[in-house]
Amino acid sequence: MDSDSGSEAGEAPYYPRNRPNILITGTPGTGKTTTSEMAAEASGLKHINVGDLVKAKGLHEGLDTEYDSYILDEDKLIDEMEDFMRPGGNVVDFHTCEIFPERWFDLVIVLRTDNNILYPRLEGRGYNAKKINENMECEIMQVVLEDARESYAEEIVIELQSNSVEQMEENVSRIKAWVDNWMENNQE
Repeated sequence: MDSDSGSEAGEAPYYPRNRPNILITGTPGTGKTTTSEMAAEASGLKHINVGDLVKAKGLHEGLDTEYDSYILDEDKLIDEMEDFMRPGGNVVDFHTCEIFPERWFDLVIVLRTDNNILYPRLEGRGYNAKKINENMECEIMQVVLEDARESYAEEIVIELQSNSVEQMEENVSRIKAWVDNWMENNQE
């Protein structure tokens, strides 16, 4: 079997890597970008803000004016990211997780925030009432957490609280410790 093919028909290819890939996901306003930037810096990995990548590379089908957000072209995004995900070493930051191939990630962090903290964060971003309500409902119903659990192996999905700067710092310390452990256990 070569590294570009799976061992059985339909199986996703496996690409060995010397550094892990981490996905940090959650409802908008849970602290994904801040945590991702801090975790990447602490662990020596590269931060990839998918929303910024979508805008910069035009990986969308236009603007949804109702939600003031881009309509993601998932195929273009996956094609764009494939080559830099293969060797590892990335902290990927996005509010959706089920669109990415399972083979890309060694750890999936789902950030959660209490509603009384999340609501003012979303208001502070200038979101309209419909967008705030939809995001609040997603957090209450644990939509991102359930998507992560359905899309990735149970043992790599971790739920972390992200209500304060102190919790973000604790989360970054945990992620750094996990990366150090992964590196130690995956040396060739």
